[in-house]
Amino acid sequence: MRKLLLATVAAAAAVTAAAPAFAQDTVTQDTVDTTANEGPRAPDGTKAFGIEPYVGIMGGWEEFDRQAGHGIPNTPIGTGKLNGGLVQGVVGVNVPLGPVFVGAEGNATKGFKGDIDWEYGVAGRFGFRAGDSGLFYGKVGYQWVNFDKFGDNSPDFHAVSYGVGAEVGPKDIGLSGITGNAGIRFRVEASTFGSAKSFRPMAGVIAHF
Repeated sequence: MRKLLLATVAAAAAVTAAAPAFAQDTVTQDTVDTTANEGPRAPDGTKAFGIEPYVGIMGGWEEFDRQAGHGIPNTPIGTGKLNGGLVQGVVGVNVPLGPVFVGAEGNATKGFKGDIDWEYGVAGRFGFRAGDSGLFYGKVGYQWVNFDKFGDNSPDFHAVSYGVGAEVGPKDIGLSGITGNAGIRFRVEASTFGSAKSFRPMAGVIAHF
């Protein structure tokens, strides 16, 4: 009887000693699994790799050189340069790649004052992600432009376009709590038509998903 009691106590002690080790292994494994499921994260807290579509509206101004080239008639000295106010809609998609991103974007633009009637184009974007939802980027694409000044039968003039820009989310400029990772960014951008034949500053709001 005494031997049986000693054996029972010894077995209970062994089970008690093994339990914390088993629990620690379980917690460690659960933590590893959770971390593995989360994967790498981007600066704004979203997954580092994925697809991010967006739409936006922007406003700005474009002014062309007197000798803009690409088939656009020259404007003599003493006359106003080709220019106009613009309202632009954009739609595109970003592909986050950790701290950087690539993407593609299309635009349709209407002139509301001045010589420009319509513009439209496509561009590729590439750049860096920063802060809560910031982007710094360059873009290269192709743009078409039509001028009111040359009449209803004016052709569309076209050339390569390129530019640089930045986007910031509300939290990056001290307005935390307005949106989450999917929401609003404010964009500023400057681009040109052809070989630096125009100057086109734009600003607006981008809604990303």
